[in-house]
Amino acid sequence: MSVYYSDELVTLYHGDCREITEWVEADVLVCDPPYGRAWKQRPGLTNSRGHGLGKASPGIANDTDTSVRDTVLQMWGERIAAVFGDPLIDRPAGTVQVLFYGKPDDAGVKGARAGFRRDVEHIYLVGPWPVGVGGRSSILRTNAHVAGPRALSIRYGHPHAKPEDVMQELVAACPPGVVADPTAGSGSTLVAAKYEGRRAIGVELDEAHCERAARRLSQADLFGGVA
Repeated sequence: MSVYYSDELVTLYHGDCREITEWVEADVLVCDPPYGRAWKQRPGLTNSRGHGLGKASPGIANDTDTSVRDTVLQMWGERIAAVFGDPLIDRPAGTVQVLFYGKPDDAGVKGARAGFRRDVEHIYLVGPWPVGVGGRSSILRTNAHVAGPRALSIRYGHPHAKPEDVMQELVAACPPGVVADPTAGSGSTLVAAKYEGRRAIGVELDEAHCERAARRLSQADLFGGVA
Protein backbone atom coordinates (compact mmCIF):
# COMPACT_ATOMS: atom_id res chain seq x y z
CA MET A 1 0.00 0.00 0.00
CA SER A 2 1.36 3.41 -0.96
CA VAL A 3 -0.14 6.82 -0.10
CA TYR A 4 0.85 8.92 -3.08
CA TYR A 5 -0.78 12.22 -2.03
CA SER A 6 -2.56 13.47 1.06
CA ASP A 7 -3.96 16.76 2.33
CA GLU A 8 -6.66 17.79 4.79
CA LEU A 9 -9.44 16.52 2.51
CA VAL A 10 -8.05 14.07 -0.05
CA THR A 11 -5.97 10.90 0.13
CA LEU A 12 -4.74 9.25 -3.06
CA TYR A 13 -3.25 5.76 -3.09
CA HIS A 14 -1.08 4.34 -5.85
CA GLY A 15 -1.95 0.74 -6.60
CA ASP A 16 -4.73 -1.67 -7.55
CA CYS A 17 -8.12 -0.82 -6.03
CA ARG A 18 -8.86 -4.53 -5.72
CA GLU A 19 -5.94 -4.80 -3.28
CA ILE A 20 -6.03 -1.37 -1.61
CA THR A 21 -9.40 -1.32 0.14
CA GLU A 22 -9.42 1.90 2.21
CA TRP A 23 -11.84 3.44 -0.31
CA VAL A 24 -14.53 0.89 0.64
CA GLU A 25 -14.96 2.72 3.97
CA ALA A 26 -16.22 5.89 2.21
CA ASP A 27 -19.88 6.92 2.00
CA VAL A 28 -20.54 7.42 -1.71
CA LEU A 29 -18.84 6.02 -4.80
CA VAL A 30 -18.19 8.19 -7.88
CA CYS A 31 -15.94 6.59 -10.48
CA ASP A 32 -15.07 6.28 -14.14
CA PRO A 33 -13.82 2.69 -14.49
CA PRO A 34 -12.57 0.98 -17.66
CA TYR A 35 -15.65 0.56 -19.85
CA GLY A 36 -14.75 -2.84 -21.28
CA ARG A 37 -14.58 -1.90 -24.94
CA ALA A 38 -10.82 -2.28 -25.53
CA TRP A 39 -10.60 1.36 -26.62
CA LYS A 40 -7.62 2.59 -28.58
CA GLN A 41 -7.05 5.77 -30.52
CA ARG A 42 -5.24 6.25 -33.78
CA PRO A 43 -3.82 9.67 -34.67
CA GLY A 44 -6.06 11.97 -36.64
CA LEU A 45 -8.32 15.01 -36.54
CA THR A 46 -10.14 15.54 -33.27
CA ASN A 47 -13.09 17.66 -34.38
CA SER A 48 -15.34 18.36 -37.34
CA ARG A 49 -13.58 21.65 -38.16
CA GLY A 50 -10.17 19.99 -38.42
CA HIS A 51 -8.66 21.84 -35.49
CA GLY A 52 -6.11 19.88 -33.49
CA LEU A 53 -4.39 16.64 -34.37
CA GLY A 54 -5.11 13.81 -32.00
CA LYS A 55 -2.26 11.61 -30.80
CA ALA A 56 -2.36 7.85 -30.82
CA SER A 57 -3.18 6.15 -27.53
CA PRO A 58 -2.49 2.51 -26.67
CA GLY A 59 -5.68 2.34 -24.66
CA ILE A 60 -6.81 2.05 -21.06
CA ALA A 61 -5.50 -0.53 -18.59
CA ASN A 62 -7.95 -3.39 -17.85
CA ASP A 63 -10.33 -2.20 -20.58
CA THR A 64 -10.84 -5.60 -22.22
CA ASP A 65 -14.01 -6.24 -20.20
CA THR A 66 -16.08 -4.86 -17.32
CA SER A 67 -14.42 -6.98 -14.62
CA VAL A 68 -12.85 -4.01 -12.80
CA ARG A 69 -16.17 -2.14 -12.76
CA ASP A 70 -18.06 -5.20 -11.58
CA THR A 71 -15.50 -6.05 -8.90
CA VAL A 72 -15.52 -2.47 -7.61
CA LEU A 73 -19.31 -2.54 -7.31
CA GLN A 74 -19.25 -5.95 -5.66
CA MET A 75 -16.75 -4.67 -3.10
CA TRP A 76 -18.83 -1.55 -2.59
CA GLY A 77 -22.02 -3.48 -1.87
CA GLU A 78 -25.58 -2.17 -1.91
CA ARG A 79 -24.72 1.46 -1.35
CA ILE A 80 -25.02 4.64 -3.39
CA ALA A 81 -22.76 4.86 -6.44
CA ALA A 82 -22.45 6.86 -9.66
CA VAL A 83 -20.48 5.01 -12.34
CA PHE A 84 -19.60 6.15 -15.87
CA GLY A 85 -19.99 3.77 -18.77
CA ASP A 86 -20.35 3.28 -22.51
CA PRO A 87 -23.95 3.19 -23.83
CA LEU A 88 -23.10 0.08 -25.91
CA ILE A 89 -21.88 -1.90 -22.88
CA ASP A 90 -24.29 -3.62 -20.48
CA ARG A 91 -25.25 -1.49 -17.49
CA PRO A 92 -24.24 -2.59 -13.98
CA ALA A 93 -26.56 -4.65 -11.82
CA GLY A 94 -28.54 -2.49 -9.41
CA THR A 95 -28.83 0.51 -11.74
CA VAL A 96 -31.85 2.64 -10.75
CA GLN A 97 -31.44 5.53 -13.20
CA VAL A 98 -29.22 6.52 -16.09
CA LEU A 99 -27.84 10.05 -16.47
CA PHE A 100 -26.08 11.32 -19.58
CA TYR A 101 -22.70 13.00 -19.77
CA GLY A 102 -23.03 15.41 -22.70
CA LYS A 103 -19.46 15.49 -23.96
CA PRO A 104 -17.77 18.62 -25.38
CA ASP A 105 -19.30 20.13 -28.49
CA ASP A 106 -16.37 18.96 -30.62
CA ALA A 107 -16.39 15.37 -29.31
CA GLY A 108 -17.36 12.11 -30.95
CA VAL A 109 -16.44 12.79 -34.56
CA LYS A 110 -14.52 9.55 -35.05
CA GLY A 111 -16.55 6.39 -35.51
CA ALA A 112 -19.79 8.28 -36.11
CA ARG A 113 -22.66 6.41 -37.78
CA ALA A 114 -25.25 8.03 -40.05
CA GLY A 115 -23.58 11.39 -39.43
CA PHE A 116 -24.38 11.44 -35.71
CA ARG A 117 -21.50 12.19 -33.34
CA ARG A 118 -20.69 9.83 -30.48
CA ASP A 119 -20.97 12.56 -27.91
CA VAL A 120 -22.69 11.05 -24.87
CA GLU A 121 -21.71 8.61 -22.16
CA HIS A 122 -23.85 7.04 -19.48
CA ILE A 123 -23.65 7.70 -15.76
CA TYR A 124 -25.30 4.83 -13.92
CA LEU A 125 -26.90 5.62 -10.57
CA VAL A 126 -26.59 2.39 -8.60
CA GLY A 127 -28.02 1.58 -5.20
CA PRO A 128 -30.53 3.25 -2.86
CA TRP A 129 -30.52 6.81 -4.19
CA PRO A 130 -33.27 8.96 -2.63
CA VAL A 131 -36.51 9.07 -4.60
CA GLY A 132 -38.33 12.38 -5.07
CA VAL A 133 -39.44 15.06 -7.53
CA GLY A 134 -36.82 15.82 -10.18
CA GLY A 135 -35.65 19.37 -10.79
CA ARG A 136 -32.40 19.26 -12.73
CA SER A 137 -31.76 17.77 -16.16
CA SER A 138 -30.42 14.24 -16.39
CA ILE A 139 -27.95 15.51 -19.01
CA LEU A 140 -24.74 16.84 -17.46
CA ARG A 141 -22.96 19.14 -19.92
CA THR A 142 -19.52 20.70 -19.97
CA ASN A 143 -17.83 23.83 -21.23
CA ALA A 144 -14.65 21.89 -21.96
CA HIS A 145 -13.23 20.92 -25.38
CA VAL A 146 -11.65 17.90 -26.98
CA ALA A 147 -9.38 19.72 -29.41
CA GLY A 148 -6.90 22.54 -29.03
CA PRO A 149 -4.29 23.44 -26.40
CA ARG A 150 -6.83 23.33 -23.54
CA ALA A 151 -8.29 19.98 -24.55
CA LEU A 152 -9.15 17.69 -21.64
CA SER A 153 -6.65 14.99 -22.58
CA ILE A 154 -3.85 17.55 -22.94
CA ARG A 155 -4.64 19.49 -19.76
CA TYR A 156 -5.08 16.42 -17.57
CA GLY A 157 -2.83 13.92 -19.34
CA HIS A 158 -5.45 11.18 -19.60
CA PRO A 159 -7.25 10.15 -22.82
CA HIS A 160 -10.63 9.82 -21.09
CA ALA A 161 -10.32 12.56 -18.47
CA LYS A 162 -13.64 13.89 -17.26
CA PRO A 163 -14.17 17.66 -17.02
CA GLU A 164 -14.20 19.19 -13.57
CA ASP A 165 -17.48 21.06 -14.10
CA VAL A 166 -19.36 17.81 -14.77
CA MET A 167 -17.68 16.02 -11.87
CA GLN A 168 -18.38 18.87 -9.49
CA GLU A 169 -22.07 18.85 -10.44
CA LEU A 170 -22.20 15.09 -9.94
CA VAL A 171 -20.40 15.16 -6.58
CA ALA A 172 -22.65 17.99 -5.39
CA ALA A 173 -25.70 15.83 -6.19
CA CYS A 174 -24.42 12.98 -4.00
CA PRO A 175 -25.57 12.52 -0.40
CA PRO A 176 -23.22 13.84 2.29
CA GLY A 177 -20.11 11.96 3.29
CA VAL A 178 -16.72 10.85 2.06
CA VAL A 179 -16.39 10.33 -1.70
CA ALA A 180 -14.57 7.28 -3.06
CA ASP A 181 -13.00 6.97 -6.49
CA PRO A 182 -11.09 3.68 -6.81
CA THR A 183 -10.24 4.31 -10.49
CA ALA A 184 -9.12 7.90 -10.04
CA GLY A 185 -7.27 8.45 -13.32
CA SER A 186 -5.96 11.99 -13.45
CA GLY A 187 -8.04 13.02 -10.45
CA SER A 188 -11.15 14.84 -11.69
CA THR A 189 -13.45 13.28 -9.07
CA LEU A 190 -11.00 14.05 -6.26
CA VAL A 191 -10.53 17.64 -7.40
CA ALA A 192 -14.31 18.10 -7.66
CA ALA A 193 -14.79 16.72 -4.16
CA LYS A 194 -12.14 19.09 -2.85
CA TYR A 195 -13.86 22.07 -4.47
CA GLU A 196 -17.06 20.96 -2.74
CA GLY A 197 -15.24 20.84 0.58
CA ARG A 198 -15.70 17.10 0.89
CA ARG A 199 -13.27 14.43 1.99
CA ALA A 200 -12.31 11.93 -0.70
CA ILE A 201 -10.30 8.74 -1.09
CA GLY A 202 -8.86 7.75 -4.47
CA VAL A 203 -6.85 4.86 -5.87
CA GLU A 204 -5.01 4.85 -9.20
CA LEU A 205 -3.05 2.04 -10.80
CA ASP A 206 -0.85 4.14 -13.10
CA GLU A 207 1.83 6.15 -11.31
CA ALA A 208 1.96 8.73 -14.11
CA HIS A 209 -1.73 9.47 -13.57
CA CYS A 210 -1.14 9.64 -9.81
CA GLU A 211 1.45 12.32 -10.45
CA ARG A 212 -0.97 14.34 -12.57
CA ALA A 213 -3.75 13.96 -10.02
CA ALA A 214 -1.45 15.09 -7.21
CA ARG A 215 -0.43 18.14 -9.21
CA ARG A 216 -4.05 19.08 -9.86
CA LEU A 217 -4.99 18.61 -6.21
CA SER A 218 -2.09 20.83 -5.15
CA GLN A 219 -3.16 23.49 -7.63
CA ALA A 220 -6.73 23.34 -6.29
CA ASP A 221 -5.40 24.81 -3.06
CA LEU A 222 -4.08 27.79 -5.04
CA PHE A 223 -7.02 28.50 -7.33
CA GLY A 224 -10.00 27.21 -5.34
CA GLY A 225 -12.35 26.75 -8.28
CA VAL A 226 -12.99 24.81 -11.44
CA ALA A 227 -9.97 25.04 -13.75
